[in-house]
Amino acid sequence: MIILFYITLFLVTVVVLFYIFGYAYLFSGISKTYLRGKSSANIDDGKLFTSNIIHTAKPVLWDEHPDYNKKDLPKNIVDDLIRSNTASFLVIKDGKLLHEQYWNGYNELSKTNSFSMAKAVTVMLFGKALEEGKIKNIDNNFSEFYDEFKSKPFGRDLTLKHLAQMESGLNWDENYKNPFLPNARAYYGKSLIKATFSRPFKEKPGERFEYQSGSTQLLGFAVKKAVNQTLASYLSEKFWIPLGMEQNADWSVDESGMEKTYCCIHSNSRDFAKLGQLFLDDGKVGNEQILNLDFIEQMRTPTKKSDEIYGMGLWINHDNPIKHYYFLGLQGQYIIMIPEHKMVIVRTGSYNNLPKTDRGRPDQVKFLVNETVKLFA
Repeated sequence: MIILFYITLFLVTVVVLFYIFGYAYLFSGISKTYLRGKSSANIDDGKLFTSNIIHTAKPVLWDEHPDYNKKDLPKNIVDDLIRSNTASFLVIKDGKLLHEQYWNGYNELSKTNSFSMAKAVTVMLFGKALEEGKIKNIDNNFSEFYDEFKSKPFGRDLTLKHLAQMESGLNWDENYKNPFLPNARAYYGKSLIKATFSRPFKEKPGERFEYQSGSTQLLGFAVKKAVNQTLASYLSEKFWIPLGMEQNADWSVDESGMEKTYCCIHSNSRDFAKLGQLFLDDGKVGNEQILNLDFIEQMRTPTKKSDEIYGMGLWINHDNPIKHYYFLGLQGQYIIMIPEHKMVIVRTGSYNNLPKTDRGRPDQVKFLVNETVKLFA
C-alpha cells in the first residue's frame, strides 16, 4: 500500500508539473499516438481533431486519359512505393487522370493528412487576399494585424512576405520528434496563439531562410484577420468550389476554431491533384483566373536566401534535368508539378524517416519525377 501511495503521489506530481510548465498538451499527444499504437502524427489522425469543413458544391470528376491505368508501373517504382509505405500514387497528364493506384486499404475516397502541403495552400489564400485588396501589400508588416508584435525585439520588422518565404527569424526548432518543442505544442495543444505568439525572434527577419511551421501559422493568423472569416470557408469559396473538388475536406483547428495553417488539411488524392493542376494551368480553371498569375510566379520562383530550393510555400528543383516544383508534407505527401511534360504527380503515405539529402529536399521526389516521366512522357 505504501509503494502504491508513493507511485500515485509521483504520478500526480508529474501531471501537476506538466500543467504548471505548459506541457499539458503532451497528454493529448500520447492519447492520439502511443495509446493508439502510433509513434507520431499520422495520415489518418484527422478524425481525432476538431476541424472546420472545406465545402465543395458541384463536384467535377477527372476525365480519364485514353491510356488510363493501361501501363503497369515498373518494378523499381513499385518497390520504392511499397518500401515507403505508400497510400496513393496518381499521375495526371495533359489535364487527365493517367494512372491511379492505392495500397494498404486506401482508395479514391480516402482522406489523408496533407501535413505541410497545407503551407502552400495557406500561401495561396494569402495571394487571394492580396488580389481582393483585403491585404494591401505583400510587404505589409505582421504588426499591422497584431499590434503586440511592435514591442517584440525584431517583431516590428516582420512582414507577411518574410513569413511566406520562410525568412521570419523566428526562434522555432522544426523538429517533429521531440515532444517538448514547438511543433508538438502546435499540433496537440489547445491554443495556436500560445504556441506561436510566445516564440521570440532570434534574428532580424529577412536575413536568412529557415523552414519553420511557426512562420506559416503566423501568416495564417494574418490572413484570417484580413478576410474576416474562417480560412476553411475562404478556401472553399475561392478554390475548393471553383476547382470542382470531389469531396468536402477537413482542416484541423485549435479550441478557438483557428486552422492549423502549417498543416492538416484532410482530403483525397484526386482533389490534391487538382491543386497541382491549377499551378500547371497558371491559376486558371477553364477561362476563369482564380489565382493571380503574378502571385503564382512568386510562389514558384526560388529565392536566393533558400539557395534556390524554396519559393513561397513551394519547394523547387531546377537542378534536375527535368525541372519541377512541389507541395511537400511530412512523411512524403507530395503534389509535384512538371511543366515541361504537363504532368502532376501525387503521392501520399507514411514514409517515416524520409531521407532529405537532395539539398534538404526529399530524395524520393526526384526519383519519382525522373522515373515517371521516363514511363509516361
